[in-house]
Amino acid sequence: MFITIDEKAAAWFTKEFELNKPFSIRMFPQYAGFGLKHKGYSLAFSAEIPANAGYSKEVNGITFFVEGNDVWFFEDTQTLLSVDDRLEELKVSYSEQDKLILN
Repeated sequence: MFITIDEKAAAWFTKEFELNKPFSIRMFPQYAGFGLKHKGYSLAFSAEIPANAGYSKEVNGITFFVEGNDVWFFEDTQTLLSVDDRLEELKVSYSEQDKLILN
């Protein structure tokens, strides 16, 4: 599991969640949508404090984390959070075994 959050994505979270730093963002699979990594699941986010983090990473005063019971969604995957400059929206992409999956 490898998760990359670029600086523009971190700034996007600050703007969208309207929270003062430091704060935490939980990344988790949500049963809904047309996710390409796991059919029927999409990546969701919520501002909350970790209870049992299986993974965490701090970027510019924001702690991004995955709870231990959600790690399965990210296993054997590189997840990249960036911003689509044209749409000014968050973009999530996954890379598995030399193939890129855009969500």
